[in-house]
Amino acid sequence: MNVFSLLLSDPVAVYSLVGLLILFGICGFYVFYFMKKIHDNG
Repeated sequence: MNVFSLLLSDPVAVYSLVGLLILFGICGFYVFYFMKKIHDNG
C-alpha cells in the first residue's frame, strides 16, 4: 500500500498517469475508428 499512497500523493506521478490514460484513450479511439472504416469499406 505504500506504493499506491506514494503514487497518489506525488503530483508528477498523477500527471503521468493521467497523461497515459488520455494517450491510451486516443489510441483506442483511433483503433476503433479505423477498424470500423475498414469493415464498412470491405
